[in-house]
Amino acid sequence: MVAVQAKRVNESSADLGDSVSSRSQVKIQTTFTPKAEIDVSGKAVVARQVVRTNLKISAKASERVDGRCGDWELKRIFLPYSDITIDMMQTKVQNKKRQVAFFILLMLWGEVGSESIQYSVLEETESGTFVANLTKDLGLRVGELASRGARVVFKGNRQHLQFDPQTHDLLLNEKLDREELCGSSEPCVLPFQVLLENPLQFFQASLRVRDINDHAPEFPAREMLLKISEITMPGKIFPLKMAHDLDTGSNGLQRYTISSNPHFHVLTRNRSEGRKFPELVLDKPLDREEQPQLRLTLTALDGGSPPRSGTSEIQIQVLDINDNVPEFAQELYEAQVPENNPLGSLVITVSARDLDAGSFGKVSYALFQVDDVNQPFEINAITGEIRLRKTLDFEEIQSYDVDVEATDGGGLSGKCSLVVRVLDMNDNAPELTMSFFISPIPENLPEIIVAVFSVSDADSGHNQQVICSIENNLPFLLRPSVENFYTLVTEGALDRESRAEYNITITVTDLGTPRLKTQQTITVQVSDVNDNAPAFTQTSYTLLVHENNNPALHIGSVSATDRDSGTNAQVTYSLLPPQDPHLPLASLVSINADNGHLFALRSLDYEALQAFEFRVGATDRGSPALSSEALVRVLVLDANDNSPFVLYPLQNGSAPCTELVPRAAEPGYLVTKVVAVDGDSGQNAWLSYQLLKATEPGLFGVWAHNGEVRTARLLSERDAAKHRLVVLVMDNGEPPRSATATLHVLLVDGFSQPYLPLPETAPAQAQADSLTVYLVVALASVSSLFLLSVLLFVAVPLCRRSRAASVGRCSVPEGPFPGHPVDVSGTRTLSQSYQYKVCLMGGSGTNEFKFLKPIIPNFPSQGTEREMEEIPTSRNSFPFS
Repeated sequence: MVAVQAKRVNESSADLGDSVSSRSQVKIQTTFTPKAEIDVSGKAVVARQVVRTNLKISAKASERVDGRCGDWELKRIFLPYSDITIDMMQTKVQNKKRQVAFFILLMLWGEVGSESIQYSVLEETESGTFVANLTKDLGLRVGELASRGARVVFKGNRQHLQFDPQTHDLLLNEKLDREELCGSSEPCVLPFQVLLENPLQFFQASLRVRDINDHAPEFPAREMLLKISEITMPGKIFPLKMAHDLDTGSNGLQRYTISSNPHFHVLTRNRSEGRKFPELVLDKPLDREEQPQLRLTLTALDGGSPPRSGTSEIQIQVLDINDNVPEFAQELYEAQVPENNPLGSLVITVSARDLDAGSFGKVSYALFQVDDVNQPFEINAITGEIRLRKTLDFEEIQSYDVDVEATDGGGLSGKCSLVVRVLDMNDNAPELTMSFFISPIPENLPEIIVAVFSVSDADSGHNQQVICSIENNLPFLLRPSVENFYTLVTEGALDRESRAEYNITITVTDLGTPRLKTQQTITVQVSDVNDNAPAFTQTSYTLLVHENNNPALHIGSVSATDRDSGTNAQVTYSLLPPQDPHLPLASLVSINADNGHLFALRSLDYEALQAFEFRVGATDRGSPALSSEALVRVLVLDANDNSPFVLYPLQNGSAPCTELVPRAAEPGYLVTKVVAVDGDSGQNAWLSYQLLKATEPGLFGVWAHNGEVRTARLLSERDAAKHRLVVLVMDNGEPPRSATATLHVLLVDGFSQPYLPLPETAPAQAQADSLTVYLVVALASVSSLFLLSVLLFVAVPLCRRSRAASVGRCSVPEGPFPGHPVDVSGTRTLSQSYQYKVCLMGGSGTNEFKFLKPIIPNFPSQGTEREMEEIPTSRNSFPFS
């Protein structure tokens, strides 16, 4: 609360009859919504936007004396809000005192309706000077201006004021020149807005720049020439060129004076627009014979303190008799000129007439202008045509007052006034001033304030009205705010993945003819939010790996992309725990976390593991992180890394197995079958057989697909009894692998011949005593076979007789067949024996042999090492019937 006190200058006490002081007290409590400055000067009170106050006036007086109200001394105050409550306590005072106080109160009530805060500063005040405490004036909390990003916005984007970084008080940003800002306009008020954010709020205010006396009056010319006839009567008025003072008000031009002389004095006249011009008045007739020429000094004074002045010298030539002066057809000419008229275009034609004859009747025209150099008009001295010599601008000056002088040959002159009004044309495009702009803006948030800007047009009337718009296909809206301010907001939530950048062209068009427009393009970028999980290019991947690969082999890659950007789009790959807990995934494959490359950690074996699958995860680096997964299936491709293995006949280094073939066998007789397996798969396990070596080529053949060894032709007596066959077993891999099987075939005429295994050729280095031992054993075996054959032939007839009713089949107890396995290879291993069931059918012409399949061990199908159980050795038995 600020009090306004009015106190008496020359106080005196007076007893008014009831011992009460003659001082009257008036209490005024006011409440106004905005703030403002109130100047109280005498009885005049000016109030603009104030905030809550109590006004207390103590007064005693009634007369008005120069800036005071009687004995009152008034101080400037600030009022704050609206509802005025008056509590007047009055002692015994005169009626005049009561009327003065009430008049001040009424003036207060009538002047507080304005809505804008106004501050005032003197021009040329130093930059940084304190102007106002906005926090207090706007009723804000301390620090709220800083937290809400307060800005001061002037028209034209000029920053005349600034905020103090520490206190956030309003300070001058630069020296202000009232004449540059407002010219001759008074008062010089610069409106501005205080812009607050979060939430968006505007406050209207204005800054009044008060004039100081910083310019002296100046005449357009240092000298003026007047030609005055000697017969001119006293009281004749001669117009003079007026001085120009850039200051206004009391600091502007106030009066003219002239140097002391007996013939003239100067009068100061006022124009309708308020400017003052001088007129020279003749006081005493001139006498050319006495004084043909006079020089006077004209001085223009302003009202500053101290006053400033400018001078011009007047040279007066006294002319001989010329008793008629030129007279204009009109005392006042008016013309209207569009501001865009070209140079040299005709404005108006003035005309004056002189009744004199000869040179005294010839009239020449001249213009009286404030500034002959900068004035936009020129006149033809003979015709009186006034034309443009400079382009007119309505926004700078709306009208011109020009004096036209007509002078005859005798030096007499007359004058008239010309008022030229400039017509506004739509020659100024709208202006757009950006006050606030933010980019980038986050996606997925609706109604974000992107920009705040103001639009203006220097033209007037209909040409000043503007329309603001943006393209229709953009997700943004323009919303009008206070006065000519607009806010640009998003229409809804934006999606950066759909569009990451918007080029918004703001178009401001006025309503003049022709319409002018201004466009400004701003680029709004949308910042990314982690709202997209990585996506694999495939939901599942199938990788083919050849077995026996090198460790750390790159077997394939997975790839995932993220539609986000920056760190939100950076993807990290990882192996997820396998669903099969027995799968040693960590020892089989690894993945590069940055690029998704998969590597085999060890050599894979198709025979051990044909296929396996696992899941791969892709996680971005956003917050929170998003992830996805894909299935990877690895198929191990077989390589031909296993050679065929011969199951029969065994090739384990023991005594070879001998096959018995009767010499009476037909062609195609099945001797035996080579059985082999391959640990590989597919075509790598396809086996083919061929006869590699034979004792007698062409006697035996091997079927390529099943390994059966059959006779190729009829046997003859000339054929050798013992045959050695080497069978090649080959797979279909690339390159092919193979194994060999060696067969020993013994041709017999009948089963009485003893079976002797064919020993391998003794080593050259065997000793003679070992060979002797072998010969003895062989001889014993042959003898045993011979005895056994005799016993068999004797037993057959006996059997037939004893079992006449039988089918002709008899059996003999199993006996040892000569030819037990003998280790002749030197490897200290025993060969595999096979049992044969021999049945001799009575009455048949041929003996049929029934070969039983050998007992084949069951080999594992996987693994690089194979074990084979040794088949127990059994004796050969030949049942007969």
